[in-house]
Amino acid sequence: MPSAKRRAKKPPTRRRQRMRLYLLELGHIGHDWAAGGRMPVCAYLIQTDDATVLVDTGFPPDAPPGAIQVTPEQELITQLSQIGVNPGDITHVICSHLDPDHAGNHDLFPQAEFVIQRSHYELAMSDTVPRLRMARKHWDQESLNYRQIDGDVELLPGIELIESSGHILGHQSVLVRLPESGPVLLAIDAITMEKALDPDTRPMTNYDLEPELVRSSTRKLVDLAAKEGALIVRGHDGSQWETLKRAPEFYA
Repeated sequence: MPSAKRRAKKPPTRRRQRMRLYLLELGHIGHDWAAGGRMPVCAYLIQTDDATVLVDTGFPPDAPPGAIQVTPEQELITQLSQIGVNPGDITHVICSHLDPDHAGNHDLFPQAEFVIQRSHYELAMSDTVPRLRMARKHWDQESLNYRQIDGDVELLPGIELIESSGHILGHQSVLVRLPESGPVLLAIDAITMEKALDPDTRPMTNYDLEPELVRSSTRKLVDLAAKEGALIVRGHDGSQWETLKRAPEFYA
């Protein structure tokens, strides 16, 4: 009796990763949104099925009063709590760089893995850039676990770290591949404003330490966004910020 034909096995279906991207406002620089003079201090939270990833931690709570204003509603713990996240839930902290408005609350997450470009970590530890000292007691602690990387790296499925030096050596941006909204490129301080999108004509600030690297990183990010069809979230752009979904809303 002839044997029955075997049916070909279907390949296992790969479960699509669920992701959410929250934009957190942790303060502001300046006073007047309408005049373009007030700029957000931003951090970002990425939730996946397997990880909760924070990008930057904002201005230190013990910093002296100055140009950066932080209201009680803008404090990092408050911003996280409004979306149901506790400090202990954070599995990774992506360090774009260690400027004080980006690294002032690292010590709230001793259980997390901190991911930083090796070149930037070594620069910060050399103590040769004065502005990195302001929040040093918050980011330079033995209890914090730093993972040093080199260049562009896929951190987790759908989360890619993009080396973008210039503003400071070892600055990194983040490409988030959202399954519904599509790719979002968090440029952070590599592209802070709309007028900084043109690598050839973009203005420089006193905080941009290596202008030629700024221009090459701008070109790299703009080209990447065009290739991927990604929304570029600019690091301190008050006008754009008003048009974006901010926590507790999210991109998925």
